[in-house]
Amino acid sequence: MSSGPVEAPVPLTRPSFGPAEREAIERVMASGWVAGQGPEGATLESVVARLAGRTDAVAVSSCTAGLHLLLDALDVGPGDEVIVPDYTFPATAYAVMHCGARPVCVDVDPLDGCLDPALVGASVTDRTRAIIGVDALGLCADWDALREVSEAHDLPLVEDAACSLGGSYRDRPAGAFGVAAVFSLHARKGVTCGEGGVVVTDDQALARRVRRASSFGLSSAHARAGEAGFAAPEFTELGWNYKLSDLASALAGAQVGRVRELIALRTAAAERYAVLAAVEGVSVPFVPPERTHTWQTYAVTLADHLDRDHVVDSLRERGIGCTMGTYDLSSQPVLGGERRPSVARRLARQQLALPMFADITAEQQRRVVAAVQDVVASGARRVS
Repeated sequence: MSSGPVEAPVPLTRPSFGPAEREAIERVMASGWVAGQGPEGATLESVVARLAGRTDAVAVSSCTAGLHLLLDALDVGPGDEVIVPDYTFPATAYAVMHCGARPVCVDVDPLDGCLDPALVGASVTDRTRAIIGVDALGLCADWDALREVSEAHDLPLVEDAACSLGGSYRDRPAGAFGVAAVFSLHARKGVTCGEGGVVVTDDQALARRVRRASSFGLSSAHARAGEAGFAAPEFTELGWNYKLSDLASALAGAQVGRVRELIALRTAAAERYAVLAAVEGVSVPFVPPERTHTWQTYAVTLADHLDRDHVVDSLRERGIGCTMGTYDLSSQPVLGGERRPSVARRLARQQLALPMFADITAEQQRRVVAAVQDVVASGARRVS
């Protein structure tokens, strides 16, 4: 006997693509130029630079690649240290390690999950070469306070804006802080082309160095094709192949053109999730009044007596996509595996990311909320 229709799972995330994205892909396919640093890449760079209030931008293959290129351009190398927040995706630290330097993990503010400015100064040594702040899960860090710390120690400040394209801090756009910032265009971000990133800065020399290093240490093939007279290029510096293809750039450009629409839809979804504040043991995200959130991730924080991993398993059994918020870096084996008590450690254990994407429906969210209420009420307690 039939038990009724089975409801489709609610995914953790999915991109929002439409006619603008399809037209962009068809345009670049018809152009004949699909490699990196072509005309679509140049257009994407111009639009993102303007959105971030910057003069220069370089499209790259990922945010990780952008951070690596940026730190290399800042001459970070073996024996150096770079301060990073302890609560972030490991890519932030990997960029430091790819330069041969050591990431120094500093704890985060319990309210916003971002690097705690009050704790940074104590971790600065004579080997510190830079400070990287991260806009955690789509919420800008406290950039004025971080700027004061960086200036007090005469250190460059870098904004890891992987999740915050389109967000703001005190009426300034995400990406506008520090010597440079890097956005991500990964599939789970609010603006995506599958994989990709964009470095933004007001330092033209820094941008030129990042651009050349992203293309084997050369100017792009598209740029060289327009030069009068042929001369075989010479390789005078080490570089990487970190370019973003024009196919990906065209897709990203269409998404950036919709960024306000996409954030508005995510914000409406976040507002519908606010009813979770009434669930005992569940805390909803805090957004300071001077900041706007992109809602790349909607992460609630569970009370300490609740077993987050059990909640994840139970929700997934009910067809609800979910996962952790992000990682406490210092406990990861690749960074030493130090399991110390910290805000980052607690957030990594207790934050729960729920389905969030521009096209999520009110009915899907009703199912998510009901499932969370049921799982938490059923006794998802941590075994001591």
